Amino acid sequence: MLHKFKKSILGAVITSSTILTGCATATLLDKDSGISTHNVQSTLVDDTVIAFGKPVQTVAGLPADSIVIAGQKNSYVLTQGGARFAKLISTLDPKNIQITKELSFYSAKNDGHFSGSLPLAFVKLSEDVSKADREFFIENGAEECTTSSDQRLKAQRFCFNIKLAGVVYPVASNSSTLKALSKPYQVKIYTTEQVKDYSKASGKTADKLMLFPFAVAFDVVTLPFQAVYKIFD
Repeated sequence: MLHKFKKSILGAVITSSTILTGCATATLLDKDSGISTHNVQSTLVDDTVIAFGKPVQTVAGLPADSIVIAGQKNSYVLTQGGARFAKLISTLDPKNIQITKELSFYSAKNDGHFSGSLPLAFVKLSEDVSKADREFFIENGAEECTTSSDQRLKAQRFCFNIKLAGVVYPVASNSSTLKALSKPYQVKIYTTEQVKDYSKASGKTADKLMLFPFAVAFDVVTLPFQAVYKIFD
């Protein structure tokens, strides 16, 4: 009986050791196999803005107040936020408006849809900021963002973060006739991809952006106000 008990104990110890060794090996294999994934940003398209405009004709599926960012490679139709953008740049004095960042949009599935934001700043001498100005800033969600440099110049800065979303269409049919901005302005759309190895990530600019399904080219007319062109003058 004692012999059998010792044999049973020995078997249990060996089995336990085998299981523990197996677990350790599995962990080691997982650790050394390089299967951990990383999210890497990949640029779908880099484009240059020609003009800001509106579709000449009614386009099925697009809101009547859609704003078009006409690019050299594609048309980026703003279905959300475009009206707010148009209101701000048509109401505020363009000489006080600053747009210092490129338009950068995110496309989660590269399915023709994109979203992002446009940071816009309005800078004015503090003594010239009126009550009406402040009311407009409050009504339109501006934040006071005066910098130390502004303070030295006795100026105030108000920042707007315009949330935008839209869809990608082919380049405007009449792009060659549009009044172009005097300064180049970039628009970029990017996505993220999961990779097992950073060395296998593309991360490079490539013309592989997918257009909105059933998108067709259309003519664009530049916005009826000149504020946009003064901002980029």
